[in-house]
Amino acid sequence: MFSGIDEVDWASMEHAYGPADDVPELLRGLASDDPAEREAALDGMYGAVHHQGDVYACTLACIPFLFELVVDPGVQDRGGVVELLTSIGGFDLDEDDEAEIDEDEIEGAANYAMAAAAVTAGAGVFFELIADEDPGVRLAAPLALATLHRHPVRVLALLRERLPVEPDEEVRLALVEAAGRVALRHRPLAERVGKWLGLLASRADSPGLRLAALAQLARCSPDGLPGDVVPVVSGLLREMRSAPEESGGREEPAGPGTGASPGGIPAREDDEPEPGPDTTAPPAPAPADSEPVEPVEPVQPVERAQAVERAQAVEPVQPVDPEPVASAEAGRGEHVVTPTLVGQLRSLYAQENAGRGAPWAADLLRTLHVGLDDRVGDRTALLADQLRSPDRHQRIDAVRMSGGLIRAWRGPYEELVALVGEQLADPEPRLAEAASHVLEELFGLAAPAADALAARLAADPGGWVKTWAGGPPGLGSTVKALARLGDARAVPALAAALEREQVAHDVGFAVGCLGAAARPLAGVLRRRLADVKLDENAYDRASPLLAGLTALRAGEATPEVLRVLRGAPEYRGAWLRTAALRALGAFGPAAREAVPELRALISRPGTASATEAAEALWAASGDADAVLPVLIEGLESDQVHDRRSAAVALGALGPRAAVVAPRLRGLLAHDELWLRVDAAIALWEVSGRTRETVGALLTAWEQNRHVRVRVAECLARMGPVPEGSAAAHVLRSELVSVRRHNAMDGGYGSHDIHEDEKLLALCRQALRGAGKGSTP
Repeated sequence: MFSGIDEVDWASMEHAYGPADDVPELLRGLASDDPAEREAALDGMYGAVHHQGDVYACTLACIPFLFELVVDPGVQDRGGVVELLTSIGGFDLDEDDEAEIDEDEIEGAANYAMAAAAVTAGAGVFFELIADEDPGVRLAAPLALATLHRHPVRVLALLRERLPVEPDEEVRLALVEAAGRVALRHRPLAERVGKWLGLLASRADSPGLRLAALAQLARCSPDGLPGDVVPVVSGLLREMRSAPEESGGREEPAGPGTGASPGGIPAREDDEPEPGPDTTAPPAPAPADSEPVEPVEPVQPVERAQAVERAQAVEPVQPVDPEPVASAEAGRGEHVVTPTLVGQLRSLYAQENAGRGAPWAADLLRTLHVGLDDRVGDRTALLADQLRSPDRHQRIDAVRMSGGLIRAWRGPYEELVALVGEQLADPEPRLAEAASHVLEELFGLAAPAADALAARLAADPGGWVKTWAGGPPGLGSTVKALARLGDARAVPALAAALEREQVAHDVGFAVGCLGAAARPLAGVLRRRLADVKLDENAYDRASPLLAGLTALRAGEATPEVLRVLRGAPEYRGAWLRTAALRALGAFGPAAREAVPELRALISRPGTASATEAAEALWAASGDADAVLPVLIEGLESDQVHDRRSAAVALGALGPRAAVVAPRLRGLLAHDELWLRVDAAIALWEVSGRTRETVGALLTAWEQNRHVRVRVAECLARMGPVPEGSAAAHVLRSELVSVRRHNAMDGGYGSHDIHEDEKLLALCRQALRGAGKGSTP
């Protein structure tokens, strides 16, 4: 094994963390008899050689040696190596991606293409591995074939032939998932795959297999889902709860006349012949009754031709042996606990799934929800049924999936939120914690769970504040959820948090959410601010207190805020002064005592601190003559952020700053979109002219969805939007959209739901005409 590995000039290559001269050791570690060494080596491959999916020259050089590992039956944990090869070779670079590649990315894109070609060239070995004795290999091989093999029709035929004889339930699910991936990657096959999945969903004996078929059907052919998909899935979940645990053995053949093969799996239909999996012969043509599928031929690598030759040199594979092989449950040994990322993930997975009869059910349901997409009613009904399940694991999954649904889609969620709230009283800590985290992100939408949140808050004072090994403490999710609702029952918890030695970093934001209900906390906020030592830790200790006083507009705290402003230390002093100036600005005329200090600070116009001081001075004194020159100079700053701050401050002056209208108008053509938006809003505020302002705002609305709240705020303040106008069309289009404007695939922000609900409220307000002035 590894012939020629020492002849490769590894030291001339690099991976994510420097020279790649350690790669041979990692490759040899993958073949070690020591499970800890194998796991450490796999972790190193993902961490350095294939870091975050990147492909380096050393990654390409590894490919032939990785193929040697996967075909050697003496190597253990080969399934992980199959998954690594799938990841290395499975990157898709479509035409749109190619058009966007700049010069700095050309080499990386070429590496991806060469990796895809090299791994695809050797993908025939996965035909043999699909019947391997190692259940981990059988688990990984189907998706490798579906992702990498050039002839999807043959892959699909093999998946269907293998399914009836595969004894392990989890591997059977992988076979079905692979069929779905084939359909997604090769759309002409989607109808055929969908037809087969539909048969599986209705005839397979295993409820897990039927659920897997429905999940993949939702992904690749959603029109083939049954009209009563919710009761069907709910029934399958009940059946899975009541069924005995899978034995992993082969199931009894179905009776005659059922149209099924062993295990209740539909046999291939007579009118749908498909080529077999024999890879020793040239690729068989697609059946006459199917749409032709042109495989995408990857770009052949130039620099790493040797890697391709090694991958192609693998021995031809034989047709699938129909004899039963070892089950996955019997073949998987215990993994040792190692201090690697792979080991930690495996450990977390084991903890999460301890006691589950079907640990893969959650993944199937997530896949189904993704496929159901904008069918919010069906998804809500399905989650509501899961939340009523006697199985706590199903409820934990449902709580988390409810958060994902509400984050991405708009809809009536009162019943779902109430059911999530009911989980707060469950004695299982993971379930209650998951529910409180979901409710924390809902803000006003959490109202149906308010009483449940208050009850949990009263029952668990120890959870009011969470401490961490590193960083300041934070409020518990139940406290935050109740505070974000504006519910005064959160006030005692916040008061207790303010009495701790170190105040929670997010207490100020919670006070702001409560508004007037938190007014009784002003005294303790003021007292704690007066006690803050103005040393290098001053910002961490003072900023949450300043945020709370700012939200309450507690002008009586002006002396304490001035002390911080004057004595801010050098370390993060600019941040601390900004927080103090914002507080004084929020106090308005109640901060008149600070006017002399603010006048002194505006003596250095053109700086961020001068702009912030000018804002506070205007709020405290109303002296436009003093602040206008400072803000005009700020508008000419070299820093976009400072120019934006100056534009916002000028808008607050209103008609008193009308003289700057031409300068603001000139910024409407600036390259920075956010500056254009701030300038357009300020232009309307100082001039009252709407035509050019609305045009600029609507253009920005279409260019960047994240400016929409800011734009809608301005349109709502402008007053009634004329029916039939461009603004009315944009606002109504937003209101009828089911997708949240800031929903992201693969990520989210903790305030996304709040921001989107705020946008909807502003759109309605603008269309109702609640506000001042009028648009043309």
